[in-house]
Amino acid sequence: MLVARHRVTVRRVSALDNGAGAPGRGVGRDSPDQARLGQLAEEQAALRRVATLVARGAAPEEVFTAVAEEVGQLLPVDQAALCRYEPDGALTFVSQWGKVTAHFPVGSRWMLGGHNVGTLVFQTGRPARVDYDAKSSSGPLGAGIREAGLRSAIGTPIIVEGRLWATISVASRREQPLPADAEADLVSFTELVATAIANTESRAAMARLAEEQAALRRVATLVAQATAPQQVFAAVAEEAGRLLAVDFAILVRYDPQDTLEVVGTWTRTGAPAPTPVGGRLPLGGRNVTTLVYQTGRPARIDYSDVSGVIGQVASRDWGLHSSIGVPVSAESRLWGSMVVAFGHQGLLPADTETRLASFTELVATAIANAESRSELAASRRRIVAASDETRRRIERDLHDGTQQRLVSLALAARTAEADVAAGRGDLRAGLSRIAAGLADAVAELQELSRGIHPAVLSEHGLGPALRSLARRSAVPVDLDITTDARCPEPIEVAAYYVASEALANTMKHAHASHAEISLSTRHGSLLLSVRDDGVGGANPARGSGLAGLTDRVEALGGSIHLHSAAGAGTHITVDLPLEHEPAQGAG
Repeated sequence: MLVARHRVTVRRVSALDNGAGAPGRGVGRDSPDQARLGQLAEEQAALRRVATLVARGAAPEEVFTAVAEEVGQLLPVDQAALCRYEPDGALTFVSQWGKVTAHFPVGSRWMLGGHNVGTLVFQTGRPARVDYDAKSSSGPLGAGIREAGLRSAIGTPIIVEGRLWATISVASRREQPLPADAEADLVSFTELVATAIANTESRAAMARLAEEQAALRRVATLVAQATAPQQVFAAVAEEAGRLLAVDFAILVRYDPQDTLEVVGTWTRTGAPAPTPVGGRLPLGGRNVTTLVYQTGRPARIDYSDVSGVIGQVASRDWGLHSSIGVPVSAESRLWGSMVVAFGHQGLLPADTETRLASFTELVATAIANAESRSELAASRRRIVAASDETRRRIERDLHDGTQQRLVSLALAARTAEADVAAGRGDLRAGLSRIAAGLADAVAELQELSRGIHPAVLSEHGLGPALRSLARRSAVPVDLDITTDARCPEPIEVAAYYVASEALANTMKHAHASHAEISLSTRHGSLLLSVRDDGVGGANPARGSGLAGLTDRVEALGGSIHLHSAAGAGTHITVDLPLEHEPAQGAG
């Protein structure tokens, strides 16, 4: 309806100009100045109508159509068109007016090149004017111009935020040249078109940002709710695929054996992925996932030039034509990659890598959270197992030792009591044996309690306890203890057992000739170091007892580090905060 209104208005003005009684360009009536004023009035009215469309946020297509029609009826031409420049070197007609629309329909694409107004504007970024004949027009667009019978044309560039976006052109079949001021008339319209495009792109960018934030928020909610990683992976693939309007989105994890595992997939059609979740493929060759694995950086590839098993599967089974992969890193290590791809010809947008990075960060957080939960669960299991084993050992020691001794002493006391009642036996000797047995039982209980919590540690502190530990060691130990201040009991106990376990490992496994223990305080922390000159190669995962000590130290908010290269001895360092706060979730 808007286009029709424009047409009627312009034609009514033209009719008045041609002698219907109103001032204008009537034949034999108006002076050149009056004619120019009438032309300016028409131009301003046309610009005002287009500006109104732009101001109310009309769709770009509506603005383009109106501009072509207003320009075509304002100037003595047979064609007016607005054409967009494409990244692949083509020119696309986005609006068209006049007598030659059949030759250049809206949506038609023409490759640039040769001598023609569209190519000249593209090459120079400035207005261009061309008078066509059989020799002066060339290139695919020039051939179409000759076929349409156009004799002359003018084009002006449309610059949007500093970049050449399109051109407005007018052309005529007449032998007379186009008006000398036609370029200036076109420039006024190009500014309005540029404003309409910039406004549309700004609205589109805001809408895209809102969609992106909504997608990221949905994934972040899953991560915050500690959703199972498999569900997070599936959600990430779907959200990224829908947001970027691709055909496929795939999340893969790299395995140590130079293979990848598919952990999340999405397809635009909803059809099952050719390689399902859990599928494994060997890395190698030229393909996007192998490139990410080898470089640790984003990569993009055209699948007309791929190799390796993954490349074959991607092109043959998935039907990929172009793809982009972005690394997923978890705690500074390459974990996997996020891949999006087209199943048809076309280039993925230049900002795809950046937009994917937001999703990979959430994947990394989900992975780190899942691993932390797994480590915490394993730590709790170890603590429970250690507690159960300690309880069983105490029960066994009490049952096999002290309890049996006390039962025997109770029987001896009843025997002595019976002998006294019967007036037989040596009471003094019997009581002496019972007293000696009780002394032995007390000694056993003391020895047992020292195994649980050394008396010297409770009575005198960590420094003396470490000295006692060093004296009992079969391997010579040098001590460097710079503090004898008492620390909170849990801190002292943890440090003592780390030193005790480390020396035990030194004696059993290290084949060391010498060990060193140092103890100091610094910046509110207790620092313990145990070093030996043994064979090294200690590994907490192989049951050295250090795994349980790690749990104990970390439960107090501290840290423990093991350095044990083969042939270089073993060095254990512990940092325990003196004002300790139990680690969250510690069992």
